[in-house]
Amino acid sequence: MTGSTGARLAVAVWALTRVALLLCVTKVITLPGPDVTSDVSVIYHGWSEVLKTGTYPRSDVTWQYPPLAALAVLSPALLPFLDYASAFFVLAFVCDLLVLGLLLYAGRGDGRWPAGAWVWVAGVPLLGTTAYARYDVMVTAVAVAALLAGLRHPRVLGALAAVGALLKVWPALILAGTARGRATRSAWTAAAVTAAGLLVVCTVSMPGALDFLGSQRDRGTEVESLGALVFHVARQFGWQGRVELHYGSLEFLGPHVPLVSTLALGLSVLAFGWLLLWRLRAREFGVSTPADAAFAAVLLFTTTSRVISPQYMLWLVGLAAVCLVFRDSRMVLPAGLVLVATGVTQWEFPLGFVHVVTSDATGVTLMFLRNGLLVAATLIACRRLWRQTVTGAARGGGPATRSGLDRATEPVAS
Repeated sequence: MTGSTGARLAVAVWALTRVALLLCVTKVITLPGPDVTSDVSVIYHGWSEVLKTGTYPRSDVTWQYPPLAALAVLSPALLPFLDYASAFFVLAFVCDLLVLGLLLYAGRGDGRWPAGAWVWVAGVPLLGTTAYARYDVMVTAVAVAALLAGLRHPRVLGALAAVGALLKVWPALILAGTARGRATRSAWTAAAVTAAGLLVVCTVSMPGALDFLGSQRDRGTEVESLGALVFHVARQFGWQGRVELHYGSLEFLGPHVPLVSTLALGLSVLAFGWLLLWRLRAREFGVSTPADAAFAAVLLFTTTSRVISPQYMLWLVGLAAVCLVFRDSRMVLPAGLVLVATGVTQWEFPLGFVHVVTSDATGVTLMFLRNGLLVAATLIACRRLWRQTVTGAARGGGPATRSGLDRATEPVAS
């Protein structure tokens, strides 16, 4: 199959699956489980009405997003001829198409292949309607664009990473794998300057820009998180807790929940410590290292989070897709595990969410399966990243790795 034929096939499959997604979110086709689109038609729409008055939703504890999230929530105003929800779904569709186009373009040439585009084509429908019913597809598009632009323009990488971080925090992690020296200085400086400038504009123009920090701090253990497995099992033995809507998600409340939430935060601190140690020890930065490191970093912080909402899987799918643009990436197996975990995620939410909330045998099995896949993907991704950039560098590396290093250390345009 030639490259052009493969690209046309990917576009065709993308179009078929995305039409199906649009039919689902617009309720032409109705799926079992809770209505995931209510977040757009009710919550996002309500926030947009508040934002139009010139303030952030300061009295709403479910507003837990950085200041630029306001742009995503207000974006349906770009299509005034559609109702709010329909306009949002169309914009999600456009961002989805943008990611596909970026991956197909980046997948051409020596050392590249179309596997990244296929990861994206498959991963979004595996998540189901949640992919279009949250603004995470917009954030993921910014992160994908940043990583691909960073191959030649580290300042663009830094600026887009800052924009992404002010949309939903996690894109700041894509800066973790920039090559030492000029690329890191350019990217990190651009990120700091862009973030500072945007924060000043947001805080001056609208009150409440930083209120999201308090709401994030007070969140507990959400029923789909890794820590929640403790209580799913404990319920089978008479644990006297409950599940309630808390800070915008269904969380476990009751004995020992604060302890598990604290331990989850501790795991995230350990994850940050490992990432910092890797950054200090890494010596060999190949062409795929920025994407591989970003993927591993986001896996670490997603898996250890107190909250693993279904839409978080979209971040991992997008980053896995960027990794697999490069033939020398070591992330093929972790990317495959993430795709399987994404399919399981749709199975547990929305299709089988009642089983998760009640912690019955089906729900517990689904959560162990999904979170087990994420843990496995995280451990494998981190091990491979370490071996490629730390252990491999100490041993001298192989021809393919040295080739990647040669490409990565060529003069980079700013």
